[in-house]
Amino acid sequence: MRLSQARRDAARRLAAAGIAGAARDADRILAAVLGIEPGRLRVMDDRGLTGEELARLESGLAARAARQPVAQIVGFRDFYAHRFRVTRDTLDPRPETEVLVRAALDLPWASVLDLGTGSGAILVSLLAARPGARGLGTDISGAALDVARGNAQMIGVTADFVPADWYHGIAGRFDLIVSNPPYIALSEMAGLSPDVRDWEPRGALTDGDDGLTAYRAIAAGARDHLAPGGHVLVEIGPTQGEAVCAILAAAGAEARVIVDLDGRDRVVLARFSA
Repeated sequence: MRLSQARRDAARRLAAAGIAGAARDADRILAAVLGIEPGRLRVMDDRGLTGEELARLESGLAARAARQPVAQIVGFRDFYAHRFRVTRDTLDPRPETEVLVRAALDLPWASVLDLGTGSGAILVSLLAARPGARGLGTDISGAALDVARGNAQMIGVTADFVPADWYHGIAGRFDLIVSNPPYIALSEMAGLSPDVRDWEPRGALTDGDDGLTAYRAIAAGARDHLAPGGHVLVEIGPTQGEAVCAILAAAGAEARVIVDLDGRDRVVLARFSA
């Protein structure tokens, strides 16, 4: 089978499986099989695919038809300025989370604590953009920490990663605390896309309660782990801005919401006075 036919057939197969953006996803999978960027598919020679390439394409398309996220199939996701390895043990880093990274880089800090680091996408992006800064990432998942360590090494960033349940066992103070915690309420889980609900780690999606448990824990320990005048930046769900601001304000912070490019509440920034 030639490349052009493989592209057409792959897009048709995913469309028939009900995949939104079928042509885009098919191209990402085919490009990963060939070891190229998706944009090159339009300009490269219309060569025949080898048997091994066809088998890998078939496997990838079958996985996507079963609603496995493309990032897990190809093994990576581009986020902010870098490419990160992702697995079923980590959340798929999303473009909306880049709002948090940009907001953090507008603040003065030389040390950062990332609670629930997952793939390490937030922490590694921040440290790569601010050479000389110190960073610590925590997670309750050892498998996720292994992915984060690998991403830091691959991108050339020095960071520490330790297993921890929020602040438990974490010593020292930081200029900045960041987190993209599990904020989906248990009652909302059934309404999620199967791409997310059935494939991404449940503990990174929901607290099994009202979606606010993590923010209460982060706010409760912030003063004991922040340097004087330090900041907290947390990603939130689009309806949680008022509630999360109230939680942080009750802990003594000045808090405000930052919206994403679509105008939705996306991040809460809190400053704790000295």
